[in-house]
This record gives sequence, C-alpha cells and structure tokens, in this order.
Amino acid sequence: MSSFHPEKLSVNMVPPANSTEPIEGRKYTLTHSDITGELFLDVGYVYNYEAIDEEMRDEVLAEWQRNNLGQFRLVGRAYVDGGEFSEEVSRVRFTIFQKEMMTALKGMVYGDRAFFANHPSLLDAPIYIHYDSVYPQFRQTVYYGTPRQILMQINMRTFNYWK
Repeated sequence: MSSFHPEKLSVNMVPPANSTEPIEGRKYTLTHSDITGELFLDVGYVYNYEAIDEEMRDEVLAEWQRNNLGQFRLVGRAYVDGGEFSEEVSRVRFTIFQKEMMTALKGMVYGDRAFFANHPSLLDAPIYIHYDSVYPQFRQTVYYGTPRQILMQINMRTFNYWK
C-alpha cells in the first residue's frame, strides 16, 4: 500500500449517504489488497464489516465526530491486537500501520473529496487515529493533520482533487 495512487482507489458510497450528508457519524471503512495494491473505501452511516478480513484485521475505520466544543474532527481506529498476538507480532503490525497510515488517510480524504467541496470548513478539521492494542506502548492516539494538509501531499499535477 506504501504510496497513494488515485487510479487504484475504488469508492463505494453506501446510500443514504451522499456527497453532502451525513456529516456527524459519517463513517469510512478502508481496506486494501496486498496483491494488487488497490484501496477500497466504503463511505456511509455504518462501517462495512463485511469488507474486513477477520484474520488480517488491517483495515482503518474512521468517523466524523464533534468534540466537547461542537467542532468536528475525524477520529479513526487501527486494530493492532486484542491480545491474540505476541508483543513482537504486535510491534510489527503497529510499525506497518504507522508506515501505511498516511496512504490510508489519503485514500479516505481523496475518495470523499466531493464531500469536502460541499463542506470546505472540514478541510481544516483535525484527524486523530487511535491504535488499539493490549500493549501500552502500541496503544496510542496520533494526530495526523487535517484533510487539507493530506490533499496537499497528493501530487496535484496528476489530477484535480475537486473533480
């Protein structure tokens, strides 16, 4: 998955979700193929649990939420372990998630760019990813910038992200 290629992203908008709603509770399920490098993004009111490989558990889930001040933020989760893996295997999983997270976030933000065109204020909302693990050194929440910053990292010479 290492680098983001828009042509390898498939987006599935799950009705009744569309490019304008919902905002709060809008959910992203991002999965990928290790073989083809393709990314698969589902956008909807619920996560697409059927797309998740129960053995690999390498998906990234995210949701738009309001903080205590009513401001929106994108909060995601990556499943490192639930105690089924050794500490060493969990370390490898955590390292891979960290290495690949920006590619996953680029897929989410780019894949839902029409939504950001309809809600430009969300381009400056913070993005946080929580790494779920029973091991304290891997259980953490990391700030990943904003959708605007992520879009700016994508090679703008190749495409126009507002299309």
